[in-house]
Amino acid sequence: MPLLALIVIFIVVPLAELYVILKVADSLLGWPLTIALLAADSLLGSWLLRSQGRAVWNRFNEAVRAGRVPHNEVIDGVLVIFGGAFLITPGFITDVIGLILLVPPTRRVVRRLARRTIERRTVGAVAGPAGRARRSREGVTDYDVEGTASEVDRETRRLPR
Repeated sequence: MPLLALIVIFIVVPLAELYVILKVADSLLGWPLTIALLAADSLLGSWLLRSQGRAVWNRFNEAVRAGRVPHNEVIDGVLVIFGGAFLITPGFITDVIGLILLVPPTRRVVRRLARRTIERRTVGAVAGPAGRARRSREGVTDYDVEGTASEVDRETRRLPR
């Protein structure tokens, strides 16, 4: 994981959460209501995590029983787990992200984006060279594919006996 992403996750997000909590508590609701709202968010998050997790698990089992590969169900499961973790974490910014990942209509949009990203990355990785390029003494580039290569005599173009 790049250093910038770690800085954002562990420094910028918590500072932004504190800033928003202080602004909400100071100007809009006051401390008792802010704390009550954060506690209610955590309870809502645990309830949504359980109900949506159960629904995704049931769809996963149905797909497996039907003999289909459960692509969407696996992605939904990951999104539900992250959404629940975001909602249980105290803070308003993470609560919004958690709700986006847990509510089925918005999760469907995020799943589509995640699936496109995954497909682009895997197609790019599969479409690349099959192995490591290396130069032989003759200056010809060969590709070494672990486990599938057989040595061929270059002059006769035959496999050795």
